[in-house]
Amino acid sequence: MDTLIKLDQVIESVLQQAADTLSGHENGNSQIIIDADRKNFVLIMLGWEGHRRIHDCLVHIQVIDDKIWIQYDGTEDSITENLEAAGIPKNQIVLAFYPEHVRVHTGYAIA
Repeated sequence: MDTLIKLDQVIESVLQQAADTLSGHENGNSQIIIDADRKNFVLIMLGWEGHRRIHDCLVHIQVIDDKIWIQYDGTEDSITENLEAAGIPKNQIVLAFYPEHVRVHTGYAIA
């Protein structure tokens, strides 16, 4: 199986699990947005809290050069840990929300 297809499938599965966990949220619902051509995966929360509109990005992941770049993770459960549990090795995950000089100390890929 092609590595990129496998990464896409694992990311989508992990995001779906996160979305399912959030589905009982009383003020909104979660949605996964996938741009397969550009290898972008986003989990958002939509809804209303009283008169306040909820439109929040919870997770943004990109696949760049056969690695998973976690651009943002605003979930309570770590998307990174869930990706690892799904079989993605640490050397294939980049914590892009940290600057490169910090990434060298995370145990994950630098770039």
